[in-house]
Amino acid sequence: MNRVGIPRSLFYYYYGNFWQDFFDSLNISYIISPVSNQDIVNRGIKIANDEMCLSLKNYLGHVDYLKDKCDYILVPRISNFKNSNQTCTNFWAAYDIVKNKFQTKLLHYNIDLDKGKTLKKGLYKIGKELGKTKHQIKKAYKYALIKEKKRIKKNHIINLNKLKSDKTKILIVGHPYNLYDDMIGKDILKYLIKNNIEVIYSDKFDSKITNPLSKKLSKDLYFKYSKDNLGSIVYSEKNINGVIFISSFPCAPDSLANELAMRKIKIPYLNLVIDDSTSFTGLETRLESFLDMLGGKLND
Repeated sequence: MNRVGIPRSLFYYYYGNFWQDFFDSLNISYIISPVSNQDIVNRGIKIANDEMCLSLKNYLGHVDYLKDKCDYILVPRISNFKNSNQTCTNFWAAYDIVKNKFQTKLLHYNIDLDKGKTLKKGLYKIGKELGKTKHQIKKAYKYALIKEKKRIKKNHIINLNKLKSDKTKILIVGHPYNLYDDMIGKDILKYLIKNNIEVIYSDKFDSKITNPLSKKLSKDLYFKYSKDNLGSIVYSEKNINGVIFISSFPCAPDSLANELAMRKIKIPYLNLVIDDSTSFTGLETRLESFLDMLGGKLND
């Protein structure tokens, strides 16, 4: 039986649950790389070019971990979702980078809605490559889609309930592959939760609601995930005490979008840019000062 490798980075934080439900329904074996650690980051740094952002370096480290542990590695190319909703160039180029740097077989599909290339068509292609029938693939896709819609609704409701909290509320603005990665943003989240902060996550809002709201901060922005993030600020600004931006260096879309937001929002914010030499000790000092400014009570 073919075994599919799923790197626990970048695309995983958008599609990981969907992929797992899809593969489970088709009885396809898969392996997910472990949570990020220093060894994985170091692997990626050795493989990557210097100008690549930390998130992409981390992703390449996860691919390197998987290369001898599976038959295929799942690496999509995601370029746009129509209506000026492009992705960053790393999402366009990840497949080509991996293909050129590794010898392992890849499972691949495109999302390019301008050209009619959808997630559904992509997963049909993958299912067929793995020997499944059209009926089996259709059933698996429907199953995964239903579960995904339920997750989106549940996460949105959780965020809405958090906005009603009496605690100090901070919106964390960033891409999920940065926020929840153990080597990038996760320690920041742990620190805030430890200090009794109500943490609200930009990616947990329904993007169908937040994406169009980004126009109130910028009518010209065309990066889909940046628009989702800025829209989350507009959506929640009146009900939060502050915003923390988390991005990896050097991310061009984030540097542009976050700067736009910081110039226009009317509440306190903290901008954290993480690279491969960042230590949490330095971040902790800045977080402590920010919470102190907001009047948050710190726990030793």
